[in-house]
Amino acid sequence: MDNNTPVSLSKKISSEVKPLKLWNKNFLLLWQGGLVSIMGDMLYEIALGFWVLAVTGSTGLMGTLMAVSMIPRVLISPFAGVIADRHNRKRIIVLMDLFRGLMVTVVGTVAILGFLEVWMVFAVGILLGACAAFFDPAVGSVFPDLVPVDKLEKANSAFALIHSGSRIAGNSLGGFLYVTLGAPLMFLLNGISYLFSSLTETFITIPAHIHDSKKLTFFQDMKEGYRYVWKNKGLRTMLAVGAFLNFFATIGFILILPFFQQSESLGPARYGIFMGVSAAGSLLGMIFVSVKKILPEKRFNWFVGSLIFFTFLYVFIPLFPIFPLMLAIAVICGIFNSVVNILLQTVMQLTIEPDKRGKVFSLLSMLLSGLMPIAMALGGWLGEFLPIQWVIAASMMLCGIPGLFLLPSKDFRDFISFDPKVPQK
Repeated sequence: MDNNTPVSLSKKISSEVKPLKLWNKNFLLLWQGGLVSIMGDMLYEIALGFWVLAVTGSTGLMGTLMAVSMIPRVLISPFAGVIADRHNRKRIIVLMDLFRGLMVTVVGTVAILGFLEVWMVFAVGILLGACAAFFDPAVGSVFPDLVPVDKLEKANSAFALIHSGSRIAGNSLGGFLYVTLGAPLMFLLNGISYLFSSLTETFITIPAHIHDSKKLTFFQDMKEGYRYVWKNKGLRTMLAVGAFLNFFATIGFILILPFFQQSESLGPARYGIFMGVSAAGSLLGMIFVSVKKILPEKRFNWFVGSLIFFTFLYVFIPLFPIFPLMLAIAVICGIFNSVVNILLQTVMQLTIEPDKRGKVFSLLSMLLSGLMPIAMALGGWLGEFLPIQWVIAASMMLCGIPGLFLLPSKDFRDFISFDPKVPQK
């Protein structure tokens, strides 16, 4: 059997991960650093979206700005992942947060002085995307080195909690802070949060990983990542479904903010409440996964069922803009969306060899998000010419289709049901 398949990895993975408690010093430092910077990101994104709409009045430009920030992440990711495998991952994590902190602090300062222009925001968006291309695979690849294998699901849930917790606080406060503080001060707060994260991350100890970079050139190493993914049929299926899902979900999600802004019965304040409640649903889903142990043989049913359920349910949000109903649906969708994301992240960390995690994670990120810049721009411009609520509803309806195609897939079922504790043939 191919040595890139999950079957051959169970003994190797279990022997390489040092037994640790979940909330050890290193994981805790990484967790709280993420909490601070992600909270700043939430405030920054809300302020940026409203600032661009206020300055330009164009949903198309807003979508284009989001797309521009994604492009360098997509283009650089394959190279960044190889670098993460061949070099010090801690150094990459610290430096990327430091660079982002400095850049966003400059944006905030320039905005406070009254000199910020739209082109400056675009330029910084490109640089932030480039930093994220290096940061994300470095963080994703160190998770299995910081926690025990049997606690990976809980670790992913705990780390995902900061995304939802920050979204709850950030989105709930975002509209209020935008009105009271203004976008410039919110930009500055995000820059400071990155700088704080980079400082705390310097105290993390990440176990050294062995990578024989002398045997492979840089591009041979990158090619090895492509080969690894191609030979794993389960990963290939996941990539096709994920790319399709991400494309149409992005079209819908990018229009949520202008949908609220243009609806007389909703507005920025209710947008903050809606996003906060959505994040609360995600938080509940993460708590659910961390408390309930989903057995490997049950992962497929949970994954596919959750994917189909929450994507089709989301269609009702723009079509029936009754605020209490929208909030109830947002909570339910958030719960099942978390189940999908955590299960998938855990399985990838279990099945990918330690010295290949960076390149494979970044390759997966590139392939899954490669169409997202197009989707962001397309969604923004569709919102210029078509009723926004129908664009959102149609895109979310299309998102549920991949789940139906996964039902008969044995390769994906075997991939997501992988259990490193069970002896493999």
